[in-house]
Amino acid sequence: MSFKNYFAFFLVLSSLFVFSSHGQEPIVSAEHAILIEADSGTVLFEKNGREQAPMASTTKIMTALLAIESGDLSRMVTVSPEAVGIEGSSIYLKAEEVLRMEELVYAVMLQSANDAAAAIALELSGSIEAFAERMNQKAQELGLYDTHFTNPHGLDDAEHYTSAHDLARLAAYALKNPKFAEVVSTVKKVIPLSETEGSRVLVNHNRLLRSYPDVIGVKTGFTKKSGRCLVSAAEKNGIRVIAVTLNAPDDWNDHREMLDYGFDSLEIREIAAIGDYTLEVNCAGGTKETILASNSTALSLILKKDDAMEIRAVNELPHFIFAPVRRGEKLGEIVFYAGDRVLGAVDMVAEESVAPAVENGGILNKIKSFFAA
Repeated sequence: MSFKNYFAFFLVLSSLFVFSSHGQEPIVSAEHAILIEADSGTVLFEKNGREQAPMASTTKIMTALLAIESGDLSRMVTVSPEAVGIEGSSIYLKAEEVLRMEELVYAVMLQSANDAAAAIALELSGSIEAFAERMNQKAQELGLYDTHFTNPHGLDDAEHYTSAHDLARLAAYALKNPKFAEVVSTVKKVIPLSETEGSRVLVNHNRLLRSYPDVIGVKTGFTKKSGRCLVSAAEKNGIRVIAVTLNAPDDWNDHREMLDYGFDSLEIREIAAIGDYTLEVNCAGGTKETILASNSTALSLILKKDDAMEIRAVNELPHFIFAPVRRGEKLGEIVFYAGDRVLGAVDMVAEESVAPAVENGGILNKIKSFFAA
C-alpha cells in the first residue's frame, strides 16, 4: 500500500482470538498474587495485587540489584562485625572475613543469607539505615509507590512492605540486567569458606528452577509474619512472565498454575513484516521530486489471546527531505499505538539514492565558489 507522506494513516488490527481450554484463571492459596507479562507489564491475573504486605526475603531482589548496579563486583569486601550473627538464613560470615562482592550477591540470592545482605549494605552505604534509604530511592525511581524498605534482608518490620504488583515490576526491571539474570538462574554456586581451604556450597532455595523447565528465577522468602513469599519468572518461545505470591501456603503449586496460565494466555503477533509499508516522500533539491521509503525493520508484539485491541499505525516521516539521500538512509518511522500508548515502531528507509540536482555548474560547485570568494 502507498500513501502520500503528508497524510497520517491508520491501520486497525483486530486481535480476536478463541481462548484456549486451559484459559480459566488460576485458583491460588496466596493472600496476594499477581501475574504479568514482563516486557509490557500487562497484568494477566491478580488477587489483592496492589495491597501492601510484608515481603520477607524477596527484599533481597533490591539488595542484589543495587549491589550489581554499584559497579565492580570483583571488589573485595571486608565483613563488618555488624553483619555477623544476624538471625535467620545465613552463610555464617565472620568479622573481618574478605569476600568478593559477587560472592556475597550469590549468597544473598541463592542461600538467602541475611548476613551477606547486611555485609553488602554496610559496604555500599556505611549503615543499614543509609542503605535502606538507597533502596527506597531506587523504588521511587522505578515508580514502586507501595513499597518501603527498612533493611536489606527482609526481617520483619512494620515499615517494611511492598505489594505483589510492585515486586513483579521490580523483578521485570532487575531481569533486564544480564548479571542479575545470571545469578538468579543459578542452581548451585561454590564460594570460599573463611580462613580454611574449604568452601561454601550455595544451593538456590527456588525449587522451581529444578521442577519447572522454563523458570529463570527469581527469589523465595519466609517469616512467620509474612508467610511464604515467592517471585518467579519463566520464559518460553520468546514470552516472559513473572508471578508473585505473598502469604501463600501452597506457593509452588500457585506458581505452576499461574505460569501455565500466563503462557496459555499470550502469543506473539507479527504487526509488521519487513517491507509491509511503502510510502512516497517529497524530495527537495534532488534529481527526483519524490523518493520511495519502506520499512527495513519488523515488529512483533506479545498480546493476550482474548484481547480485542485496536492498533493504529501513524506515519511519522517528515513532509519533505533534502537531497542528497543515500539508499538505506533512515527517513522516519511508522509508530504503532493502542490508544495513546506507544507499542513500538518500524524504521522507514530510502529505497534508492537521490543525488543533488545539477544546475549552472551544480549546487556543490556553487557552495565551493561561495566559500572560496
